[in-house]
Amino acid sequence: MLVKRIFYYLIGLALGSIGVYFFWQKKNATFDYGMDSRTLKTIRTKKRLFSNDAKIAMSKFNIDTLKIATILMDGDVDFGKGNPRQKPCAEYFVTGTKELENVSLLVKRCDSTATIEEIIIE
Repeated sequence: MLVKRIFYYLIGLALGSIGVYFFWQKKNATFDYGMDSRTLKTIRTKKRLFSNDAKIAMSKFNIDTLKIATILMDGDVDFGKGNPRQKPCAEYFVTGTKELENVSLLVKRCDSTATIEEIIIE
């Protein structure tokens, strides 16, 4: 009797999980619960500006806005190297992953803008 109940429970759980998966996939929902994910999401949602130093580094090292967007999507935020509690604009140090792991960004996030202050190539 108990085995039968567990079997029905597992079938219902599997069908429900599949339904929820397809439902959330169509909504294009993201689950940004970690500190890095929340920080990168708030940076991505703001108007993006580039300082003169960043523009020079972009042309010198052949870095385009797509690579910057990739870093801001999948990068790692080093809160120790930035100044996240600075007022009025917090500063974040974001390092790329995978093939962009040698590229780091110093981003200043204000109320309505996110300015790429520096691009550091290691």
